[in-house]
Amino acid sequence: MPRPQGFTYEQHPDASVTITHRGQAASTLRGPRAARFLEEVETGDPQLVMARWTGNYKHGNERTARNHPRNRPRN
Repeated sequence: MPRPQGFTYEQHPDASVTITHRGQAASTLRGPRAARFLEEVETGDPQLVMARWTGNYKHGNERTARNHPRNRPRN
């Protein structure tokens, strides 16, 4: 699975955090969620953490779903 990339985050004075992906806002976290995110992003891989928090990451089953008979192109 390719490593997530293109994520950045910005911490605001009102204790909120905005996560962007390739320049577009992907998620805004406020209050305790923002605090938990900041703790986690400092201890783990920042790109992977941001991908998880925005829901923008691969789950590992894309190839299986693509090959399923109902998802194959019709001839």
